[in-house]
Amino acid sequence: MNGPGSGSDGPGRISGNVFNGLTAFTTGNHSPLSIHHHSTPLSRFDAAADELARVVHEEWQEEAGYRRLLSPAPLPVRWQVTGRKVAGPLAAATAEGTRARFEPLPGLKQITRERLRDGGDLNGLHEVYGGLASGRLMLIGVPAAGKTAAAVLLLLEALNYRASHLEVRERIPVPLLLSLDGWDPAKESAVEWAADRLSHKYTLFQGRKGRELGCDLLEAGRIALFLDGLDEVTGRLRAAMVSALESVPCRLVLLSRGREAHLTSKKARLSGALAVELPEVAPQEAAAYLLRACPEPPPPAWRVLARRLLDEPGSVVAQALSRPLWITLVHDVYGDDDPVDELLDTARFPRPLDIENHLLDHVVTAAYTPRPAYPHRRPRHSPQTAERTLRHLAARLNEEGTRELRWWHIPTWVAPRPRAVFLAALVGPTFGALSGLAGSYGWGPVRAILLGLFAAIGGAYVAGRLHVEFSERQPLPSSGWRDVFTRFSLTVGLLVWAVSACALWYGYRLEEDPIPFWLCGILTFVWGFSATMVSGSGFGIVQGTFLGFGSGTSFAVLRKNDQPRVADTRSIGPRDVWRHHIGLRLGLGLTAGAGFMLWFIPVTAHAFGWGYGAVAGLAAGSWIIFVPCLLRNLAIATALAAVQLSAKEGTPVRLMAFLEDARRRNLLRAVGPVYEFRHARLQERLAR
Repeated sequence: MNGPGSGSDGPGRISGNVFNGLTAFTTGNHSPLSIHHHSTPLSRFDAAADELARVVHEEWQEEAGYRRLLSPAPLPVRWQVTGRKVAGPLAAATAEGTRARFEPLPGLKQITRERLRDGGDLNGLHEVYGGLASGRLMLIGVPAAGKTAAAVLLLLEALNYRASHLEVRERIPVPLLLSLDGWDPAKESAVEWAADRLSHKYTLFQGRKGRELGCDLLEAGRIALFLDGLDEVTGRLRAAMVSALESVPCRLVLLSRGREAHLTSKKARLSGALAVELPEVAPQEAAAYLLRACPEPPPPAWRVLARRLLDEPGSVVAQALSRPLWITLVHDVYGDDDPVDELLDTARFPRPLDIENHLLDHVVTAAYTPRPAYPHRRPRHSPQTAERTLRHLAARLNEEGTRELRWWHIPTWVAPRPRAVFLAALVGPTFGALSGLAGSYGWGPVRAILLGLFAAIGGAYVAGRLHVEFSERQPLPSSGWRDVFTRFSLTVGLLVWAVSACALWYGYRLEEDPIPFWLCGILTFVWGFSATMVSGSGFGIVQGTFLGFGSGTSFAVLRKNDQPRVADTRSIGPRDVWRHHIGLRLGLGLTAGAGFMLWFIPVTAHAFGWGYGAVAGLAAGSWIIFVPCLLRNLAIATALAAVQLSAKEGTPVRLMAFLEDARRRNLLRAVGPVYEFRHARLQERLAR
């Protein structure tokens, strides 16, 4: 895709060039050597939409690769107008003879009932999406029909279409695929919820102004919402969501299983919606797909399977391989030389369900078995370890009644006491040694040792207690620097810093030996920094330290928003969010500790000498570093919980790396900062 300024067709394109023919040595405004470049500046909406389109394309191009939707060539997307009673009459969707709610996208024609009669392919689905007068499209199908895959391919098609029509791109919305999980229509409108999800996923929309920009783009129709997961929420909530979506001012594509869509339509129906259904895959297309990924000529077993699909479309194997999930699983489970024709054995597989369960039972083993044809995918874990781990994860999610694997909930799966003991053994002796060393300056060896022991025991106890309290299930705190250093918190911090520095400088002016103002600024930096933390969403970073002012309610009146926010969206994947969370806490913890030392060491040294001041400052500063970096860090707690799970369940020690590898092997998929199993049936089968 062309970015801003990437060519004559892109944003900031050149226009109005003057050429006067073959003249020699002419000068002035009409000289061919004096070419005028008139660039059209991008509006605020255009720049934001272009950046969003670029990021969304990169995100879903990568995800489509993981889901095997790009190579080998995917199964063709087929659709037809559904016969289920899930939507109103076609005339309401096409608005023939009446005013259309949405004009067709540039280059497309308004969709008519005649055009919808025979259904179509992916290109036709994009024409329907872009030419539907109501702007409301429902994509439904049976389980494993490939609804999400079709939506991803449609989204990429819409982005490519926008990229090929840059001159009119302001009239082509940017498609955005979101999961409906977590939306409560009783608390916020669809636009507010979508804008909030934008602020969580994309850095461009962070902060108050970012949310306002997201709302403006949605209200202006510059974003098209692709909403997945309607069938995964409760019936009453589904009806409330559908009712709330009535007023969405942008184009809408809603995904759902057919049965749930039909049940929802009895309580609430999306006005003007066109419901299209993904039919079963034809045997010819299934056979062609299976042979397309094979070498030439195809191995005998694969030819036999393809021939059975073509000759006996009513056979058990043909019925099983009539949905995209099971067709793609065949290639995931069986290699080129494997006995894929065993699926034809009706004694072993008398029902289509038996073939489906057989594929689900072997997909993990196949994904972690080395294959000569894919040397770059050599697994790091054995099939036994992978299956044991995924079974444990699936069972956990089933117990919790969810499909979302939130990595920050992993610490709640095991007892926090072993982690607390480990951290106490790490923090207590370090804090005690530094405190004892500080006590050796003037207190004598006996008192220094007693001080060190007291500090070690007390530090270990408090460290363990802090971590146990922090190990309860909670939302993911902010992982973005911009979430912590908001304009409001920075303003408070700078004001506190300035007032403290001026007060200290004025106070020392009354002394015989005043100190310079720059030194006052260094000494009071810590107060400005701590005020920034406690007045914004970074309060949890200094809570429990000397900078938290000893109370959970300190500066509460100044904190505009104390609700934890999901991750900085420059890190889309869960493992990236996990790493970013470690880096954020580590950076802020070190900054807080260093800032405290800048104040504590000179003040203490002025009274007791530089040796004592330095050691005492290290002791006090180390505690401030330990709390956010180790004791109250969800990413560290997750890593330690993975070690506990490894000892207890035999899962990999580097669990986050394993989860990302399982995603690359198309067993898991990423939805924002969380993982999900590739399909609900896979999770259910593994959990058994």
